[in-house]
Amino acid sequence: MTDILWTADDVAAACNGRRPGVAATQPDWAATGVSIDSRTVAPGDLFIPLKGPNFDGHAFVAQALEKGAAGAVVADIPAGLEQDGRLVKVDDTMAALEDLGRVGRLNATGKVIAVTGSVGKTGTKEALKVALESQGKTFATIGSLNNHWGVPLSLSRFPADSRFGVFELGMNHAGEIGPLSRMVRPDVAIITTVEAVHLEFFASVEAIADAKAEIFEGMDPSGTAILPRDNAHFSRLLAAARTQGLHVLTFGADPSADGRLLDLVGEPAGSRVRADIAGHIVEYRLTLPGRHHAINSLAVLLAVKAAGGDVAQAAAALGGLAAIKGRGQRSTVALPGGDITLIDESYNASPVSVKAAAGVLGQAAVAPKGRRIAALGDMRELGEQSADLHAGVAPALVAAGCDLLFCCGPHMRHLFNAVPPAMQGAHAADSAALAPLLAAAVRPGDVVMVKGSAGSRMGLVVDALKALDSKNDKINPQGTTAAMNGGEPRDHNAL
Repeated sequence: MTDILWTADDVAAACNGRRPGVAATQPDWAATGVSIDSRTVAPGDLFIPLKGPNFDGHAFVAQALEKGAAGAVVADIPAGLEQDGRLVKVDDTMAALEDLGRVGRLNATGKVIAVTGSVGKTGTKEALKVALESQGKTFATIGSLNNHWGVPLSLSRFPADSRFGVFELGMNHAGEIGPLSRMVRPDVAIITTVEAVHLEFFASVEAIADAKAEIFEGMDPSGTAILPRDNAHFSRLLAAARTQGLHVLTFGADPSADGRLLDLVGEPAGSRVRADIAGHIVEYRLTLPGRHHAINSLAVLLAVKAAGGDVAQAAAALGGLAAIKGRGQRSTVALPGGDITLIDESYNASPVSVKAAAGVLGQAAVAPKGRRIAALGDMRELGEQSADLHAGVAPALVAAGCDLLFCCGPHMRHLFNAVPPAMQGAHAADSAALAPLLAAAVRPGDVVMVKGSAGSRMGLVVDALKALDSKNDKINPQGTTAAMNGGEPRDHNAL
């Protein structure tokens, strides 16, 4: 049975709205979902049209209702719907969405975990969901709904009887996470790491650390902060957490970490991990390769412990964690004479995440005549340090045994020039120009890793490689995609 999230009267009360058609013959209604995108409205959803600089969702209210929306919250009543009992009239639909989010959080009875960090937020959030859902009803943010509209939307979808709720908080400017934290009011907060991401908008990486520490602002002193012990800015994060009066747990390889990595055995398509989680030794397998995934899994298990879950059960469940589309999903592309392996990391990129992806490429199994190929698009929002940060990726590619680099964008020219000449495959102006060059160059046995910032549109390169498949696209079971909220606006805070 599908949960009823909101009745008509609940919606009106939560956002101080009125029901203009309530005296008509329309029956009361109840919503089992919440949507802000008419393209993805499902029967039973509450539709909330938002106004933006280039669009107004109110133009699609009638369409949403025709598709089966249970009701709609509107600031402007569309013509012909003046007496429709499915409408709730408010002054501002964005404010109404925030109100619904706050009331959704107020109604919740379970433990709430929030995740932020320069990289790894979405992967950690997905890992938490997998780790917890066998231990009780678990709700988690869909996709990367981590900004000023994504967080209240997620909270408005949060079933009140969930044992656990997992929410992702993102930002690219100071002052953005604090309001989200005060809305989510987490019992447990994870900061995955602090790195040189969004430097265009910050004076220093220290300022980025301070912005990430805003996640503590919505927490009570009884809450728990989970911090990256190996990070250069750990002391700064620790001071912020202690100022808030929080209990602190740490994770990493440092001997003092509460969640400590003891041993990591890398495999072509995964890792075997041995860890000490607050004094208890656990061994488990991850289907996602890379040291960064193993380190973040320690934070996941500490959060499970802090939220009252079973750590051993959670560790075992992590073996079922699948890669997310654009974040490590693997495909096999059949060519005449053999296959290539495609590692899709195209959702977003930063210096630290590209280096981590290079490590994954280095672990990938390659056929005897195959090559390791990196296809990279510009890393954006790096400010004045962009040239050096791009060139600085070269040693990681060399260490990973990358045979060829194909890249695009003006910033990636600095990396292309920094790698050995034998590694220089091709540089192009943009992904549209790069895609046919790479498609013509690949051959059976190759492993190709594709990555770039969202604005680089490296998904075009992924699509061009998949289009080569002579047997139609086949998704590796290890790469089964997690649920995504396809029609809703894509958030820039993916990493």
